[in-house]
Formats: sequence, C-alpha cells, structure tokens
Amino acid sequence: MSERAVLHVKGRILVGPDDVRDELWVVDGRISYDRPVDARDIRTVEGWALPGLVDAHCHVGLGAHGPVDDDVAEKQALTDRDAGALLIRDAGSPSDTRWVDDREDLPKIIRAGRHIARTRRYIRGYAHEIEPEDLVAYVAQEARRGDGWVKLVGDWIDRDLGDLAPTWPRAAVEAGIAEAHRLGARVTAHCFAESSLRDLVEAGIDCIEHATGLTEELIPLFAERGVAIVPTLVNIATFPKLADGGESRYPRWSAHMRRLYERRYDTVRSAYDAGIPVFVGTDAGGTLPHGLVAAEVEELVTAGIPAVEALAATTWGARAWLGRPGLEEGAAADLVVYESDPRADVRVLGAPRRVVLNGRVLG
Repeated sequence: MSERAVLHVKGRILVGPDDVRDELWVVDGRISYDRPVDARDIRTVEGWALPGLVDAHCHVGLGAHGPVDDDVAEKQALTDRDAGALLIRDAGSPSDTRWVDDREDLPKIIRAGRHIARTRRYIRGYAHEIEPEDLVAYVAQEARRGDGWVKLVGDWIDRDLGDLAPTWPRAAVEAGIAEAHRLGARVTAHCFAESSLRDLVEAGIDCIEHATGLTEELIPLFAERGVAIVPTLVNIATFPKLADGGESRYPRWSAHMRRLYERRYDTVRSAYDAGIPVFVGTDAGGTLPHGLVAAEVEELVTAGIPAVEALAATTWGARAWLGRPGLEEGAAADLVVYESDPRADVRVLGAPRRVVLNGRVLG
C-alpha cells in the first residue's frame, strides 16, 4: 500500500455552532473525519478551525472606474483569501473572472453577472445601463452569464429630484424577477433608500444589498417573504464622506445619506430581531479595499447581533444560503484556523493562523 501525504487539523473543529470536533483529516484535498489507514507523511495544524469565510458581497475584477486587468483582479482575490474569505458571491462585475475557477489557490466565486442599472443612474463603467423595456432581456443574459444570481440597481440618485429614488417601475421589476426565477437564478438589488423596497420585495426578490432603508413598516414584509439582507456596514461607514462631497449640489440627498448612516446599527439589529436572514458582505472592489471580511463581522456584533450568529453569517449559515458545503465529510477542504475561539471574540477573525484552500495550507 502506498503512503499518502495528509493534513491533520486538530484542536477544535467548528463544524457548526454546536458541533465541535477534535480533529479532521485532509486527503486529496477532501475532508475526512476518519484517519486514513495509509497516512504516513502527516502535516499537523493546530487551533480553532472554521469553514472558509464567506464574503457575500464582493467585486473581484472591479476598480474605481470599471473593469480592471487580470493581474489586479488576482491581487484582489489573494487579499480576500489571505483574510480568510474562501467563498465570494461576486455581486456584480464587468470583468470576466472565469479564469479564477482554474486556480486552486484562489477563492471560489459565485457570480451575479454584471450590474443592471437604469441609464445614467449608476456609477459609470460598472453596469449595463438600459431602459425598463429591455430589463427582461438583460436579466436573462446575466442569469446565463452568472452562477445562479442576477444583480439589479434598485435605487440611485435622481438628479432632477436631488435625492435617492427607485430606478425601475414596478411592472419592470416584476417581469425581470420572474424571468430570472424561470431561468433558475435568484435576484438581488442594490438599495440604499426606503422607496424601492416594497416593490422589489412584493415582486419576489430574494435579497437586498445594503438595506439601509429598512423601516419598521417594511421589516415585517421582509421577514414574511424570507428576503435576506447583506448590510455591508463597512461600506455604509463611507456615507458621511459621500454626503459631505455632495452637500453643495444635492443637499437633500446628503441629508438623506446621513440619516441612513446614523440609524444603520438600529436597522440591522431590528432586521435580525425580526428573523430576517443577515449575511456578511464587504462591498470590496470599486473604491473599497479587499480583505475586510473580519471587520464586517465585527460591525455586525457592534450592531447587536450575537457573536455566534455573526459568525454564522459568514460561515455555516452563509454557506447553506449559497448552497455550498462547509466542513462536511467529503467536502473540499476550505477552512481557516485561528489561535483562539472566535465564538468568544470575533476579532480573532482578523488574524488567521492558517488558511487551507482545496486542502493546501497557504498561510
């Protein structure tokens, strides 16, 4: 019988919030909870192990002015990986990043295609900018390009109004979401303000990004429909600076952005208390740096979400929501090892001891 090189992870293996085991083995890049009989060349890693973290709102291949070269996208992905984010839901990118799938040293990406926005109602260079009569066709196109998700821009500043406003009429979003669901894709939308949310949720949307406009009136609707939110609080932290920059031209918009910022923690905690699924996303890409997944978990705790639930929002719960395995028997060995128990202090996530991706120890 030939000898096999294996990885032995021992200490505390957090398979789930209450499922803690003493060790696991990695053979041929896969997880096993039984010691392989032919294991001889064994490398041991000790500590507290979690499934690879999930950044459920990230933009690999996106820069401040649109798509970036592959070498820049590679650096973005490596930064996320070294921070422990081994599964990324890319919530809209104009770049073709399929080449990442061939790299065993880069995070796994679930793509939402390219953003779909209204003409002149989003950041230049990011999205398909179209009119409502074309929405169904573009949704179908991006549903086929993506990995089971489509990303709409649900609201943006209306320059004539001088404030945030919905980008799509209700009939258009109803038809677009129905088309995505017909093709087997889920739909999410960028939404800062209050005014677009009811139409999107009642039209059947699956998730809302940022969701700063959630109100006491809207929260029960989200909970009833099971619509998830990805708050991206590390991005919402930029609202005051954005408001200052737009004060002279759009004072109404600036005041609105400040109000959304000021109540951000109350919004997230109220959503969580109502049973709305909350997941971790950083909105990295564009102008925000990559590698912020630990900071976003800490922000959720600051908002009042219990530490174990904030961990679930980037590990067990997030992976289940996205249909990807965690530390299950036979699953790809994607895990992060820490010095101490992250359930006791989520700040531990900011200093991974080892990163293991596809069974390879990378850091």
